[in-house]
Amino acid sequence: MTKLTRRDTFSLAGGALAVMASSAYGQTGPIKIGFGMALTGGLAGGGKAALLSYQIWAEEVNARGGILGRKVELIHYDDQSNPATAPGIYSKLIDIDKVDIVMSGYGTVPTAAAMPVVMQKGKVFLSLFALAANDQFRYDRYFQMQPNGPQAKYEFSRAYFELASKLSPKPQTVALVGADAEFGVLAVEGARANAKKAGIKIVYDRSYPPNTQDFGSIVRAIKATNPDLLFIGSYPPDSAGMIRAIHEVGLNARMVGGGMIGLQFAALKQQLGPMLNNIVAYDLYVPEPTMNFPGVAPFLAKYRERAVQAGVDPLGIYIPPFAYAEMQILESSINAVKSLDDKKLADYMRATKFSTIVGDIKFGDRGEWAEPRVLLIQYRGIVGNDVEQFKQAGKQVILDPVAFKSGDLVTPFEPIKH
Repeated sequence: MTKLTRRDTFSLAGGALAVMASSAYGQTGPIKIGFGMALTGGLAGGGKAALLSYQIWAEEVNARGGILGRKVELIHYDDQSNPATAPGIYSKLIDIDKVDIVMSGYGTVPTAAAMPVVMQKGKVFLSLFALAANDQFRYDRYFQMQPNGPQAKYEFSRAYFELASKLSPKPQTVALVGADAEFGVLAVEGARANAKKAGIKIVYDRSYPPNTQDFGSIVRAIKATNPDLLFIGSYPPDSAGMIRAIHEVGLNARMVGGGMIGLQFAALKQQLGPMLNNIVAYDLYVPEPTMNFPGVAPFLAKYRERAVQAGVDPLGIYIPPFAYAEMQILESSINAVKSLDDKKLADYMRATKFSTIVGDIKFGDRGEWAEPRVLLIQYRGIVGNDVEQFKQAGKQVILDPVAFKSGDLVTPFEPIKH
């Protein structure tokens, strides 16, 4: 059984006040917000970044006097990136810790594993980057913080093929490749449908095992089909391996990229450097002028001041703004209904458009965003391997959606000559 030891308490003047009733807390003490979070294991990079974002929010709220005159207290346990720990964690949070609010950890699998316990208790459940986790349950008190929209698997490739179709002359062929695991399968499935819709012939359509390390033979097989477009559905190690192999093999295509997880993180940006130039990929937030939402710059500045010491992604432009926005939604909802009642909170969240540091958010079917806002971006002008350059505008140009567009597509993709 997992040893549950992780716990954070935020108070106005230290640990002693966190457990004492006072006039600031009212008669009922702090508002307890509980969650499992990946602090070890494969999801720990994202989990630690999300936790730091929650902590920044809690400190700010408590400095303002709390919510409804009560301080907030974060109670969390390490889920070890293991879904088997989730049911026990959420049972403990609800039954023993008596938390007022529960939230998911980071990622799809731990979130889905916690759902039955949360549903049984009738709790509002805000999730963070959980792909289609409520499609099966259809729980009406679930709300997701990732801008996939209601048709996620198609959305990750929609703009890629729409933009490709507008090129002159129109591309005729595409190669599809992805990891034989959940995201890769879904991303390529959506790409397959969007390619057919666009009338683009699929000349290569294969998956590779998740533990693949040598991508050279895969890229050579793709190059042999001479595709106009290459769409990739990959996880972080694959994304890096595919891009390196593309340059080593010398694959030319008019567009290369697609659904590549990992390029959003500082570590891979720094490793790949100029090899990213002209790659087209999905993202969720980038520092372009069109996305300078109120509050996002001060949040990122505060996050970055603490990121290195906390051992988390130093850029913080992928998960952290959405984690902070999640807490903004929670705070706004509690203040609006003046209650911690789960039904009242869920009804309000369903009916309301929220203004956050990642823009306006309205929830729709299954608690997903009513309107998708997955970005299609293109890397430009990357020089060397300094991660600081990715804080600048113009390095990750937004091609879609039109409302946030900051530049036009540049083609073709050309590998670096060795």
